[in-house]
Amino acid sequence: MRRFSVAVLVAATLGTVLTAVPAQAQAHAQAQAHGNCTATACHFDVLPGTYDVEVLLGGDAASSTSVTGETRRALLPETAVPAGERVARGFTVNVRTPEGEPTGAEGTPGLDLQLGGIAPALADIEVTPARRARQIFLVGDSTVCDQPGDPYSGWGQQLPQYLRKGLSVANYADSGESTVSYLADSRLWATVRPRIRRGDLVLIQLAHNDKTTDGATYRANLETLVAGVREKGGEPVLVTPIVRRWFNSDGTLNNNTALLVNGLGVDHPAVVRSVAVAQDVPLIDLTAKTKSLVESLGVEASKALYLYNEKRDNTHTSVHGATVYASLVRDELVARHLVPQGLVRVR
Repeated sequence: MRRFSVAVLVAATLGTVLTAVPAQAQAHAQAQAHGNCTATACHFDVLPGTYDVEVLLGGDAASSTSVTGETRRALLPETAVPAGERVARGFTVNVRTPEGEPTGAEGTPGLDLQLGGIAPALADIEVTPARRARQIFLVGDSTVCDQPGDPYSGWGQQLPQYLRKGLSVANYADSGESTVSYLADSRLWATVRPRIRRGDLVLIQLAHNDKTTDGATYRANLETLVAGVREKGGEPVLVTPIVRRWFNSDGTLNNNTALLVNGLGVDHPAVVRSVAVAQDVPLIDLTAKTKSLVESLGVEASKALYLYNEKRDNTHTSVHGATVYASLVRDELVARHLVPQGLVRVR
């Protein structure tokens, strides 16, 4: 492991590809960096905040590198680089405590990045405070959150890899939360709301755990969240919940379990759609999108989207499923002109 000293600019060069970096750049990195890098990971001693990360990928041999960070967040999709060539990529990352779920473990201070892919190779890396980044805050439950361990993954955990530098995801989704509990817990809405700045997006997907919430309360809670975002100058976006993989005998998902209708008869997606119209809030109808996808795949192929094979779980998504669902969210953000096309990646 190579140890650097740092200041405001954080840069580090991996020893395995050190010869690929010009001598002048090496001296600059060693003089101004404060981080540790190995062949598969980097750690930077930075305070909570938002940071731009620039990486230079590639080595003497053909390589293929992905980057994850903090609590298993996908930050950069796997990128292939021919032998002897270099490719520059950038992304913006949110560093916070706790680093994953807001009610979970604190994690490690600073910024931690992990290199993956079939043949990872990092030639250079630079981390600087982001000065013009726009945040996408996520308010949600376990189907959205930064899940701490395999095989689980929320779609919000996979969304950052689809965004370019200048746009970051602050994922404040938390397992087990309903609209009632999210508003009541000081670690959740009371923590998120003061962080919202003018122009930030706040995506709200809460429904799976509102099993005993009556319709009037559910609607009022959504309206409270919308109003709170607008009071801070942010833009609320309502997101209907992903479907549960619960098939009828005819191969459809047209039942209360699949479509998030609770035991009191509250049709959560319908209420979300209604609030979006009444409050003039952009809507991402993820229920309709995921229903269409799951039905098109059918009973067997759709198992891979969820944790059916691993856990007999038809609610929570696998890494693959979360990645697919994150791509649906990305497409809707662009289609509804909430995010410019130039700030997203298409894998």
